[in-house]
Amino acid sequence: MTLACGCPEQFPDWEGQDVDLGGQFVHVLPIPMLMNMPLAYGWYLQRQHQSVGQLGLREQWPGLVLTRAGFFRGSLTRLLHSEHSPSRHIHVLPPSFWVHAVLHPGNLSTGRKVIQQMQMELVDAGRLPKELYLCYLTCEQCSEARGGDKILFLRRWEESALLKRRLAGRK
Repeated sequence: MTLACGCPEQFPDWEGQDVDLGGQFVHVLPIPMLMNMPLAYGWYLQRQHQSVGQLGLREQWPGLVLTRAGFFRGSLTRLLHSEHSPSRHIHVLPPSFWVHAVLHPGNLSTGRKVIQQMQMELVDAGRLPKELYLCYLTCEQCSEARGGDKILFLRRWEESALLKRRLAGRK
């Protein structure tokens, strides 16, 4: 279930955990960006929600959108139940798609230190950080009623034998 504003009513309890999303069916919608800022973000969210509904697909956590930013191009990703569809936007994540999750009680402007700390924890564990996904759990309309702004940061990572050897040599 989603709230009237489109925010997820429920979301996964992944705080501080490493989660393997490998083999997960997803709906990925590319979005234009200008210097990492999404253009017409709300319109693309609505378009993706309508597309998922028209295809008759079921989301694992309705309203939970993984937003990946890039300099000129980004994407919106929704996790789906195991369902096949002929849509070009339906993909299966690679077999080893590990993410580290951190729930941030604040907005994006206060999340910089959390992201840096998360990245350093991954590097200290011998893991190579890859792309960062943001999951906005509250919007301006519902944040006050739901205990303030909340963002779920997901950082994809891969094991790095070279990084582990370097860290072992430092100790």
